Amino acid sequence: MSQVDYSIRGRIAVIAFQAPPVNSLGFALRDGLVSALERASADAAVDGIVLIGSNGTFSAGADIREFGGAAVRQGPTLWTLNSLLDSMPKPVVAAIEGVALGGGLELAMSCHHRVALATAKVGLPEVKLGLLPGAGGTQRLPRLIGIENALNVMLSGEPLSVGMFAKSPLFDAVVETDLLGAAVKVAETSAAALKTGQALPRARDQRIREPDLEALMGFARNTVKTAFKEYPAPLAIIDAVQFGAKNGFDAGQAEEGRLFKQLMDGTVSAALRHIFFAERAASRIADLPADTKPRNVQQVAVIGAGTMGSGISINFLNAGIGVRLLELNKEALDRGVVRIREVFEGQVKKGKLDVAKLEARMALLKPVLAYEDIGDADLVIEAVFEEMSVKEQVFSKLDAVMKPGAILATNTSTLDVDHIAAITQRPQDVIGLHFFSPANIMKLLEVVRGAKTAPDVLATAMALAKKIKKTAVVSGVCDGFIGNRMVHQYVAQGMAMVDEGASPEQVDKAIEKFGFAMGPFRMGDLAGNDIGWHIRKRQYASGSHVKRQVVADRLCEMGRFGQKTGNGWYDYKKGDRNAYPSSVVAGVIDEARKAAGITPRKIEPAEIVDRLVYALVNEGARILEEKIAQRASDIDLVYLTGYGFPIWRGGPMRYADSQSLYEVARRMRAFGAQPGGDAEFWTPAPLLARLAAEGGSFTGGAA
Repeated sequence: MSQVDYSIRGRIAVIAFQAPPVNSLGFALRDGLVSALERASADAAVDGIVLIGSNGTFSAGADIREFGGAAVRQGPTLWTLNSLLDSMPKPVVAAIEGVALGGGLELAMSCHHRVALATAKVGLPEVKLGLLPGAGGTQRLPRLIGIENALNVMLSGEPLSVGMFAKSPLFDAVVETDLLGAAVKVAETSAAALKTGQALPRARDQRIREPDLEALMGFARNTVKTAFKEYPAPLAIIDAVQFGAKNGFDAGQAEEGRLFKQLMDGTVSAALRHIFFAERAASRIADLPADTKPRNVQQVAVIGAGTMGSGISINFLNAGIGVRLLELNKEALDRGVVRIREVFEGQVKKGKLDVAKLEARMALLKPVLAYEDIGDADLVIEAVFEEMSVKEQVFSKLDAVMKPGAILATNTSTLDVDHIAAITQRPQDVIGLHFFSPANIMKLLEVVRGAKTAPDVLATAMALAKKIKKTAVVSGVCDGFIGNRMVHQYVAQGMAMVDEGASPEQVDKAIEKFGFAMGPFRMGDLAGNDIGWHIRKRQYASGSHVKRQVVADRLCEMGRFGQKTGNGWYDYKKGDRNAYPSSVVAGVIDEARKAAGITPRKIEPAEIVDRLVYALVNEGARILEEKIAQRASDIDLVYLTGYGFPIWRGGPMRYADSQSLYEVARRMRAFGAQPGGDAEFWTPAPLLARLAAEGGSFTGGAA
């Protein structure tokens, strides 16, 4: 089926894109456009051409499914198409509605004229995929709106209102209605001017006027080096723009193409493209029927007005959903309400919120002191103490007071959701919604699907996550779900290396240099070491084969819970969040080593990084085998959005692929074989061992 519709309006050919949903410029559409342009060019009855999208969208850009493969270079390429537009003997007008992003905007800039609806948005988002605009964008945009404005567009990657550029050569007209009529009129006027000897305007022919090019580009380069240290694309954009400004359009476009290929073949872009697809895949649940309708959620109740409960409430208030905040203690409830208002007031001070919206959101909040006051809520989320006996009491009460069809959600980070569901007479309505702290800021939401969770409850959770702007990842039921189950092994390895000879600060520095936002010990101090201690004590009592963390337990027995107590793995000064090495901790570590008969050894940063990351990978492989996670990319999303894994590495499973799973498995076995090594811990999970032997991967590629 053709992806191009060709029609005639007077003496103007109208070429409409028909590649739903967003008219991505894949091979079929590019090929159809070339044929249609050649047809219009050869037709003596046609004086001009209008390119327009369908279904309210011009084009969202290149089909990134082609990136990294042969299809992106299959002729006609987008570069070829845009060169054809440049050389057309008849005026071509791009009629833009909805969005013209990436390759879509590059195509529009290759036309002689552009007309847009006032509601349309344009942008060059390639930098978010670790790329630069590779079809003339770095050369045409500076010639149309100036270098500084063009750099801001390309380096931000954000879609922008066409109104920002209405008075620039980027648009001939911005209209409120009748886009096609306006575009046809521009084409007719241009065709008439052409017959009088006027040349067709081309972006490539525009002069770049920048009196102090070197100073501007130097400033831009220094800014980018600081802000995007691990990302090569922003610097490449600056290089391409500067090269074209100094050497002319053709030379600049050639350099743009060279840099584009270099970035496309690089590891950072591959990782960012992996994340792009991972975010879209996470919402697809294999056994959830496509026609499953979510339940209607107009009113939410949150139990617990502490830090977590307040943060959860803010998410829904921001989305315009009413919240009943329940606490049984009035003082605690009042503190929660104050905490919520203070967050909104902070946004007002930063200019992110106005006072009217603040009051509108607070008006949606209803503090209550009795369970009976939340009974008609459509969804209730408990955020109470992480103790099963407390959860049991809460859910027994909820089962009694909540209306039929209400969804009962637990914010537990580790506990058995199926056990919690069994407390009620409606296990089909129970689900885990594990928010990460601070809940109003962190993007990740683990949606924990119980054995009896109804399909429409799961669909509702996913729909709500989107509404409150969370990245939702579905997890099965196990101790710690995806994120905390894996982090337990990560932290355990950090502690093992401290036992063997490393200091907490050496471990943290090594993994932070790798790119983590914070190492395991600084992370523990920030979250509160008592949280992990509470979980460990529960695991010890259950008879599980969890290795006792002697040093960590001793520090908690001493009350060293982290920043909130002024000391933990590190010491802290009042009003200062910087972590300072502690002589007390060093003494506890030394005593533990002597008691265990351990002679400390030097552990190199490379070993520290590999052991921490591969501990995550091996547990991730087990989680995949057990079908706790749907896919490896879901695990990557959890760690990228909830645990500070470096974005440019694509997540632990993707990173393991990039290192070759054979090498990962070999290194793991070597760790287990070294003196004092834990051979059982470092035995590769069966899935990892199989993929390593087969030359396979978790995520479908290693590039």
